[in-house]
Amino acid sequence: MDRRQGNQENHRKLIYTSFGLAEFQQDQIIFKKMLKTVFRFFIYWFIFLFVLTSCLSYYQKNIEFQTNFENGRFKEAQNSLDKLKGQNLRKTLVLQKLNQGVVSFYLNEFEKSNKYFEEAYILGEDYQQNFANEVGSFLLNPNFVVYKPESHELMMIHYFKAINYLKLGNNEAALVEARRMNIKLMQLSSKFTSAKKLTEDAFTHALMGIVYQANGDFNNAFIAYRNAYNVYQNEYAKFFNITAPAQLKQDLLNAAYRTGFKEEVIFYEKEFGLKFNPIDMTDKGEAVLFWNNGLCPVKDQSSIDFIMQKGQNGYYNFVNLNLGLSFSFYISDSDYQSHGFGDIHVYRIAFPKYVERPSVYNSATLKVNGVAHKLELLQDVNKIAFKSLDDRMLTELGKSLLRFASKKALEAQIRKQNQTVGALAGIFNAVSETADTRNWQTLPQSISYTRVVLSVGNQQVEMQTESKNGVKSSNLTFAIQKGKTSFYTFNSF
Repeated sequence: MDRRQGNQENHRKLIYTSFGLAEFQQDQIIFKKMLKTVFRFFIYWFIFLFVLTSCLSYYQKNIEFQTNFENGRFKEAQNSLDKLKGQNLRKTLVLQKLNQGVVSFYLNEFEKSNKYFEEAYILGEDYQQNFANEVGSFLLNPNFVVYKPESHELMMIHYFKAINYLKLGNNEAALVEARRMNIKLMQLSSKFTSAKKLTEDAFTHALMGIVYQANGDFNNAFIAYRNAYNVYQNEYAKFFNITAPAQLKQDLLNAAYRTGFKEEVIFYEKEFGLKFNPIDMTDKGEAVLFWNNGLCPVKDQSSIDFIMQKGQNGYYNFVNLNLGLSFSFYISDSDYQSHGFGDIHVYRIAFPKYVERPSVYNSATLKVNGVAHKLELLQDVNKIAFKSLDDRMLTELGKSLLRFASKKALEAQIRKQNQTVGALAGIFNAVSETADTRNWQTLPQSISYTRVVLSVGNQQVEMQTESKNGVKSSNLTFAIQKGKTSFYTFNSF
């Protein structure tokens, strides 16, 4: 019986060989292996491409625009922005409008600039959370939601709009922006009450004072200058080591004098340690020069490794010994078993950080008829940005940890159904873990100013900017009108 079966098997093999079926079967095996290899190759290639693109920061994704802007090629930068109009920019539309507003500002297209800034302002004010996007941000990354401008970014919209209006000679519209700034500032001040957090903005008060003064409203100008001085001497000195500029002190004394506040003049003369001497403005006017220097920091991302250690009473501790960080989450024993948290011990969490862009120039002086007027710091956007992120870093880390827990819980459930799909989900979770690196990246690093009194007519002045390589001089022309204030900006990157 066995011999007969053996003969039949040999006979079958002989027949298969005669028809080439053995070779066909071998080819099938080779083909299947090749398919697996190709499939694995495409999986790895997909992962590589996904990692490559997901690791790009917002700055890197817009490198063409950034390069043109940083090199002062504003027309080319504008063209770079125009190329993006056809793309789906809903989640970064407010940043697109802000960048368009800044580029138009530097091209002296002031009305066009304000159009973009107003659109950005409306987008910022009308920001509404989308539940589906919020869920997506916890399952993927925070870039899934529409970008919401930071507080200092919202305030800077009003700075550019006010300067645009002042350059257009529309002081009333600039005054409206000053009032909007004040409303926004009061809203933000009521929102943040911690002594360790920045709750006031000296620059905003100072700018309001400058606009009020340009409109001849010295009473409100005095109030704004006084508020600015107090913030400089308290919060700004505490957090940034920045005190009130000498020009602001002169503006405060002048506003008090012009309002008839004699006691206040005496008080602040003693406070500042100087004597106020009123300037004869007969047949004269003023020029205020703002110096927008450098570029603000850009957001990037960092990551830290956490170890999950089981604590007591259902709590699990996420610990990083190097940074001395520790967070606790409650996970019941049943959840721990059913969600697969026991298989997870070390993992990666991404969070945002700012990267400073050092400015080329460190000081500037305006020379008028041989007299030097130093431009003094009004706002350090660089320090404000770092402080704003530092104030909410614990919140950012908490969101990252919650996002990680959500991803891993979902991954564990998938693994129960299919280990291969679960493994792919784990890979996707890892490579999709990115921080939100979006921010308004065309803001200046710092803003300084000075005020000069000049005779009526076109006046030639010299702007000197100093760097480690020496002094660079630029000739400017100020058109001075009797009894009025003219506004100018000087920009250096």
